[in-house]
Amino acid sequence: MKYILLMAGTKAGVDTYKAWSEKDVQTHFAFLGRFNQELRESGEFVVTHPLAAPEEAKIVRAGNDSAPITDGVFPEAKEFLLGFWIVDVESAERAYAIAARLSAGPGPGGVPTNMPIEVRQIMTGRSDELIEKAPDARMERSSR
Repeated sequence: MKYILLMAGTKAGVDTYKAWSEKDVQTHFAFLGRFNQELRESGEFVVTHPLAAPEEAKIVRAGNDSAPITDGVFPEAKEFLLGFWIVDVESAERAYAIAARLSAGPGPGGVPTNMPIEVRQIMTGRSDELIEKAPDARMERSSR
């Protein structure tokens, strides 16, 4: 089963990270490098990517003529998606264990960051099967 591990942070958290010492940043990235390598060696690693700074985020909608309409940047936003990992594991419990380990990555002075990591299963199957599994679709059908 594939899961996505979403790392989100607040603007205050991002600003705090920018103030970390060079040593703390290097320690944190060394941890992430070892973490990713261990997932590769276990065969559970699929992909990871950090995302550009929150200041670069835009919301896009289709206008009346389907031309893109963009909005942003949103300084009032409480949280930003910072990056993600996709893992292929045997169970949800294993995905949770990986996320907890990621959350415990070192921050300033080696103290664990305890960064919240959202864990969500990646749905697989044909689109009609996925629609059938969706709670709203089941409720809608049962009310007919």
